[in-house]
Amino acid sequence: MTNNWLMKSEPDCFSIDDLMHRPNQAEAWDGVRNYQARNMMRDQMRLGDRVFFYHSNCKVPGIAGMAEVSNTSFPDPTQFDPDSQYFDPKATPAKPIWYLVEVRFIKKFTTLLRLEQLRHTPGLEAMLLLRKGSRLSITPVTPEQADIILSM
Repeated sequence: MTNNWLMKSEPDCFSIDDLMHRPNQAEAWDGVRNYQARNMMRDQMRLGDRVFFYHSNCKVPGIAGMAEVSNTSFPDPTQFDPDSQYFDPKATPAKPIWYLVEVRFIKKFTTLLRLEQLRHTPGLEAMLLLRKGSRLSITPVTPEQADIILSM
């Protein structure tokens, strides 16, 4: 069974357009430093899982397009790089702490599915993205929620 995920990225750091223009239209989803999000990538994400690519922390946040998990979890190399903003001195190659998945571009939506639009869409009320105080960069999306989003 294919899972559905919502993955947030700030478009001035990495956008759906950036993913679309990467070699093979794929990129490692690095730099996640939240244990709950890490655990989802490490333990639950599977090859072919659907990803709703969400632009966050911008003037008009919303779902910008679709991607899929194209490589399952492996240690995030940025944790070992002292020059990286994501360096973790406690991590070692023998005992990595942080994991990532690779995602591949599927499509960019012709119209951004704006956060405000999602908030007012029947059936999405329980979506984790829409909960007050929810700040996770990766959240699961139920099959019913995915169907509603895809019909928008």
